[in-house]
Amino acid sequence: MVSAQDIILPVPHKSGGKPLMDALNERQSVRTFTGDNLSVQQLSDLLWAAWGINREPAGNRTAPSSHNRQEMDVYVTLKSGLYLYDARANILKQIHDRDIRALTGTQDFPATAPVNLVYVSDMTKRGKKEGDTITDTDLLSSWANTGFMAQNVYLYCASEGLGCVIRAMVPRDKLAPEMELKPHQAIILAQTVGFTPEK
Repeated sequence: MVSAQDIILPVPHKSGGKPLMDALNERQSVRTFTGDNLSVQQLSDLLWAAWGINREPAGNRTAPSSHNRQEMDVYVTLKSGLYLYDARANILKQIHDRDIRALTGTQDFPATAPVNLVYVSDMTKRGKKEGDTITDTDLLSSWANTGFMAQNVYLYCASEGLGCVIRAMVPRDKLAPEMELKPHQAIILAQTVGFTPEK
């Protein structure tokens, strides 16, 4: 069910952009961003690149997933609040309206960059039950899957003229409660996306 606070995304553009080799050549990490917001179309395209559905009706994704468990969720922190990307409905479901961008990293720039993606593994989709201990070994596939998703974002940003950076320095103990995550949900990495200052 769609609420008034959810963001309905336009249909993502699935063609065009720079040739792959050009995007690979221009792929880089940046840590300086303007405060300019991405358009809703850019947000839709970005999220589709990261973890969208590219093969219906099976629901297969733009990034590989070990044994097709699809345990990954992409949360989006914006100034207007925290959202969960629903690829099937192509909407951002609002979790709450608090600006928690600063909690997605230990550096200064995530607090003012327009978009921070938080990659979260739902271990119940990998066979864990409520109350089970989650070990580093349990999370190996989720780390690999997040790497694929993050690289898709890098290539989209290179094609679109946006900047991004993947980040492991995430204060998970502070961020998880603010995201209202459950014990079986594990934060893997965060990724900042935005416009870079003109050179």
